[in-house]
Amino acid sequence: MNDETLRLDKWLWHARFFKSRTLAAKSCNEGNVRVNGTRVSKAHHQLKIGDVLTFSIGARVRVVEVLQMGTRRGPAPEAQALYDDQSPPPPSKKVGDFTSGHGAVAERDRGAGRPTKRDRRIIDRFREGG
Repeated sequence: MNDETLRLDKWLWHARFFKSRTLAAKSCNEGNVRVNGTRVSKAHHQLKIGDVLTFSIGARVRVVEVLQMGTRRGPAPEAQALYDDQSPPPPSKKVGDFTSGHGAVAERDRGAGRPTKRDRRIIDRFREGG
């Protein structure tokens, strides 16, 4: 068995889940990361190959199994080789669905809502009596 270990925040940064190691450490220290189902509140927690991590990024929950430790923050294909993604599929983006947190645009009937620039000019001419 391989006894190789690595700090949790460093591994999350190597695997490109966070843009900086500081953000990864902050997420760990706030208790937002679980290792094998146990909440971890320290960024220096030693991670081993075979550990399963559960954490959320934005509105999405990620579940990943550690396959390799990694030695650097390399390109995306190299980072994706460090883990096996077991996450549930992301929620579908539907028009008008504001609960998904993706900033979808709602549809509305023509003429409903705020007036267009053309409508405003017509209203202004009507108010002026012309």
